[in-house]
Amino acid sequence: MSIWWSLHLRREAASVPLARRFLLGTMETAGVDPDISFDLSLALSEACANAVEHGGDHAVRDEPEDRGVPQDPWDVWDELPGAASGQYRVTAYLDGEKCRIEVADSGPGFPARRTLRSAAQPHEPQQYPPLNAEDGRGLCLIEQLADHVHFGNRPGSGAVVSFDKVLKWRKDALLMVS
Repeated sequence: MSIWWSLHLRREAASVPLARRFLLGTMETAGVDPDISFDLSLALSEACANAVEHGGDHAVRDEPEDRGVPQDPWDVWDELPGAASGQYRVTAYLDGEKCRIEVADSGPGFPARRTLRSAAQPHEPQQYPPLNAEDGRGLCLIEQLADHVHFGNRPGSGAVVSFDKVLKWRKDALLMVS
């Protein structure tokens, strides 16, 4: 059994719970164990919150030739290099025993850092923000909740957070029967 979906969302706070509910609904329908669903939905919320906050400038292009011409909201990935994007993309794949989630934006991207971590690798203390920091814990939380995590940059401009987790199924999962 395989399920995949992709959402193009506005970089607004209201999009975060929308993406989370979409994922939870998909996993509940598929018959994924609620604990696994919760972990993945929390990691997705953190990745979406990062895309909303850091995924590009909130400024709107106001060039004379753009006035009065509505832009197609589906052309988010076709914007000119350096243009601010008001959208980001969430893609989820449930394939057999694994779920992979990817959140991509058009922001400045990640600074150079270790980009791949598996559950077997220990965490280095300097990777975590100080206890009194007001932000910066989202990526660390994603690393704790997922089995494999990749933080990368899109060619040109933008960040990509992808993570996966091995799924556990409820005993009454109808989709596992097919």
